[in-house]
Amino acid sequence: MKKIDFEAHFYTQDYMKAMYGNKGYPRFSDEPSTGRRLWYNSEVGQPFADGLLNPLLDLGEKRIQDMDKCGVGVQLMSLSAPGIEQFDPETGTALARKANDTLYEVTKRHPGRMMGYAALAPKNPKAAVDELERAITELGFRGWNTHSNYGDTMLDDPAFRPILRRAEKLGTPIYLHPTVAAGPQLKGYGFALAGAPFGFGIDTAVCMIRLIYSGIFDECPGLTIILGHLGEALPFLLKRVDWAYVRPFDPKARPKLEKKPSEYLKNNVFITTSGNYYQPAFMCAYEAMGIDRILLGTDYPYEEMEECIEFVDGLPLKKEEKDKIYTLNARRLGFEV
Repeated sequence: MKKIDFEAHFYTQDYMKAMYGNKGYPRFSDEPSTGRRLWYNSEVGQPFADGLLNPLLDLGEKRIQDMDKCGVGVQLMSLSAPGIEQFDPETGTALARKANDTLYEVTKRHPGRMMGYAALAPKNPKAAVDELERAITELGFRGWNTHSNYGDTMLDDPAFRPILRRAEKLGTPIYLHPTVAAGPQLKGYGFALAGAPFGFGIDTAVCMIRLIYSGIFDECPGLTIILGHLGEALPFLLKRVDWAYVRPFDPKARPKLEKKPSEYLKNNVFITTSGNYYQPAFMCAYEAMGIDRILLGTDYPYEEMEECIEFVDGLPLKKEEKDKIYTLNARRLGFEV
């Protein structure tokens, strides 16, 4: 059976050019003392050496070699953070279409090995709906990858509801991926606080809970979200998030939902193994979410693909359970394996 990697990232030359030319944020800069940096905002800059950039831009043989070395049969590829959602609507819409066209050509060159998540610019909701329709029905993509915040908004904003409705209609899972946290409390300590070590997960968890409280899963019960990093800490909080629903201080404070928040997390969410190779965290996610909700995600090339496979292989699970992570759970998302 083919291992199916639900989180693997790429860049395009157009995307790079847009970030080098952007006068605001996000943008790339080349600095004599520190080298290339990706600036998410005026405070948070991430070192971006060739060792990371080159595999992101490699859409061919080296990527396939890395997959073969680890026994990964399929990569679902997503345009990586910071995300085109951060650009103005006109720029983002054009970048999305170009990125999707580039990825489509990659999937044609490597049929059955590389598949795509659509990139969209939600700040133009109508164009985003049209592009999602094109990406799924014409380009053959298998989902939509979006990021945890769009600057001053998140995915629960009513303006984005048409995109979510179309995703459900198309049976399109949404990979909700982190980007640098937008909240002021996560500023002041650079990438260490706002980025991957902490803020990424916090921001994504907040976005996911806001989606639940928005009522979107009552309106669109077939909508599916995929969360990386073993669920962005939400499996640990699975019981706690129900507190205001089952024991509110004030009946008026109870969320206006048809189910408990934990039920949406268990019924509408899949989680992946990406970038969180800590066995106690995995066992918490395993017990909270159940083995049928866990997918393989390597976070390539930000994390080592080989490390991810070694981690899953070394877990105290039955072979049948590992097969579910690697391959079989993908059937729930429409993959014939």
